[in-house]
Amino acid sequence: MLSLPWAWNGQTRLSWLDALFTSTSAVCVTGLIVVDTAQFSLFGQTIIMLLIQFGGLGIVTFATLYVALPRRRVSLVNRGIIKDMFIDEVESNPRLIIRSILLTTLSIEFIGFLVLRHRFKDLEVDGYVFAAAFHSVSAFCNAGFSTFSDNLIGFAGDLTINLMIIVLIVAGGLGFVVHQDIGRVFMRTKHRLSYHSSIVIITTAVLILVGLAAFYILEYDGAYATMSVPQKLLAALFQSVTPRTAGFETVAQSSLNLASVAMVIFLMFTGGSPGSTAGGVKTTTMFMAFVSAFRGHEEDGSIVYRGGALSPGSVIKAFSVLAKAFFIVASGFLVLLALEGRKYGFGDLLFEVVSAFGTVGLSRAVTPGLGPAAKSLIIAMMFMGRVGLFAMAISRASDRVERFAEFPRESLLIG
Repeated sequence: MLSLPWAWNGQTRLSWLDALFTSTSAVCVTGLIVVDTAQFSLFGQTIIMLLIQFGGLGIVTFATLYVALPRRRVSLVNRGIIKDMFIDEVESNPRLIIRSILLTTLSIEFIGFLVLRHRFKDLEVDGYVFAAAFHSVSAFCNAGFSTFSDNLIGFAGDLTINLMIIVLIVAGGLGFVVHQDIGRVFMRTKHRLSYHSSIVIITTAVLILVGLAAFYILEYDGAYATMSVPQKLLAALFQSVTPRTAGFETVAQSSLNLASVAMVIFLMFTGGSPGSTAGGVKTTTMFMAFVSAFRGHEEDGSIVYRGGALSPGSVIKAFSVLAKAFFIVASGFLVLLALEGRKYGFGDLLFEVVSAFGTVGLSRAVTPGLGPAAKSLIIAMMFMGRVGLFAMAISRASDRVERFAEFPRESLLIG
């Protein structure tokens, strides 16, 4: 559809590879682009927005839709998959969760649309209605696509647009279980947030505040040198939020110093929270790895934190996801380094691979200049980042079969 003549307004014909790249980036809600999104026609941009929306609802939502269709039995394996992603809330009524996801998504996006529409209209932005809808969907789905050629750099000092985009990004990255939990507490059907929701909110807040302080200090006399202090704080806050798989930018990533780039890479790799529109290894994975590294284990291998015991299985799964993610990123980086190492720097290519794997969409002006082989690699990285880790994190049915014999316990020296 993106290859159709009326979907593209550029000077030269859009290649099939570039159309595939754009389509994958939209469905995987990444935001990496090889051609300017502003050069697509209204039809082409609408297709991209719909792809972002479908991708943002997530593979888990559609898996839930599949197993919850009328007259279709939900198998124990499928019910276990849903439970793994949505905790115990979904076990009772998958259809209710689907409705909650759809209503939550559309409601938040509609609020974002109303605010952005009003502000774009005041700023006399061309096609402000569609621009507001497009950016609301793109922000909530953590995609980072923009109908403006310079992304959101032209609105770097606009408080309303920046804060609305930040709210949409954070809301999309919290996860639907957290949304539902907050709603129940707000409606007073629950007295307090669940353990999962509390950890997600705390971890998210810590990452945002640490990122805000780091970018403000590191870029005070750098990329933010010409800004006033309030503008620097706003730019630092936006920069702290957007690497969490959103991909919007109000300051060009190529203008950041190396310390800031390292911070962005860490945030991109971490990503959002489970069951959300965001990518990355997820906040809960990094939380469990951090707690496991700095707190003692109980006799059964569990870790006690804030009145709850994290099971040994959860900790093992977290480290398993981290190990697989490191392997995928390292493999992709080595291949990209072999393909484009003579043309781009070490750090720029690592940034590109992590951005693709974390489905972020930020780039240090590398993506458009990649060759066909490198573009194909980035397409694969975006797909693996969106689908691969989720698939690998789910326990296979064969792993759950009860064994009638135990292997002898062995020990390895660690450290």
